[in-house]
Amino acid sequence: MLLLCFAAAALAEEAAAPAPGAAAQSPWVWWIFDFKLPILVSLLLFSAMMLVLIRVARARPNMYIRPLAGITAIEEAIGRATEMGRPVLYVPGIDNVNNIQTIYSMVILEHVAKTVAKYGTPLIVSVGQAFVTPMAEETVKQGFTNAGVPDAYRPGIVRYQSDEQFAFTAATNGIILRERPAANLLMGSFYAESLLLAETGFMAKSIQVAGTANVHQLPFFVVACDYTLIGEEFYAATAYLSREPSLLGTIKAQDYFKVMILLVLALGFGLETFKQLLPAIGSVIPASSDGAHSFLFDWLQF
Repeated sequence: MLLLCFAAAALAEEAAAPAPGAAAQSPWVWWIFDFKLPILVSLLLFSAMMLVLIRVARARPNMYIRPLAGITAIEEAIGRATEMGRPVLYVPGIDNVNNIQTIYSMVILEHVAKTVAKYGTPLIVSVGQAFVTPMAEETVKQGFTNAGVPDAYRPGIVRYQSDEQFAFTAATNGIILRERPAANLLMGSFYAESLLLAETGFMAKSIQVAGTANVHQLPFFVVACDYTLIGEEFYAATAYLSREPSLLGTIKAQDYFKVMILLVLALGFGLETFKQLLPAIGSVIPASSDGAHSFLFDWLQF
C-alpha cells in the first residue's frame, strides 16, 4: 500500500511539473483546462436540477411520466394470469445484488407482488444468485404487506435455482414447461440465457414482458417477447410503478437535461454555420463571441 501511495505521488508530481521551456501554470488553471470547464458546469447544473425536481416530486407524487407500452403490459399480463388461474413467473436476471439492474428489478418485483397479492394470483420468482434470494424474499413480503395480505406470503414463492448460468436456465425452463405460467416477466440483467428463456416461454404460450439495459441481449427479447423495455425504459419503469420521489426526480432531471443538451447542440451548430456562411461577419464579431463558440464546442465534445 505504501509503495502504491509513493508511486501515485510520483506520478502526480510528474504530471504537475511543467514541460521544459514552458511557462509555469497555476494548479487552478491546470484543473480547469485539463478537466474541462463545460463538464464541471454540466455536473453542477444537472445536480441542481435533480435536487430541485426530487423536492417537487415529494410535493407532487403523481408527477406525470409518459406511460410505456411495456409498463402497461405488466398489468395486462397479471390480469391474464388471474383470469386463467395460472401463475406469474418473475425472473430478476442472473446478476448479483451489486448490479444496479438487479436493484431496480427488485423495485418492479415489489409492484408485481403487490398486484398479484391483491388479485390472489400465484407468483413464482426464479432466482439465480444466492445473495439475491433473501433480497427477493423480503421484497415479495413487502409487496404482500402493502397489499394488506401479509399472511398470503408463502416461502416457496421465491425459488433459488443455481449460481451456474445454464443450470439456472434449465431449472427455470423446467418451471415454465411444468407449471405453464400465463405470464413471464423477465426484468434485470441477462446474458446468453435470454433467448433460451424467451423461446421456452413462447412455446408455453405465455405472454412475455422483458426489460434489460444489456443492449447485446435486446434483439433476442424484441424477437421472442410480446413487449420489451429497452435500455433506459427499464429504469423509467421503476419510477413509474413505484412513484418514489427520488426516482421520479432523477428521471425528470435526465429528460430536461437532455432537452438542454439538444438546444446547446442546435445553438452551437447554428452559430458555427452562420459564421462559415457569412465570413465577412467574422471580422466584425468580437473576440468574446469566439470564446462563446469555443465554449459551446467544448461542450459538444463532452
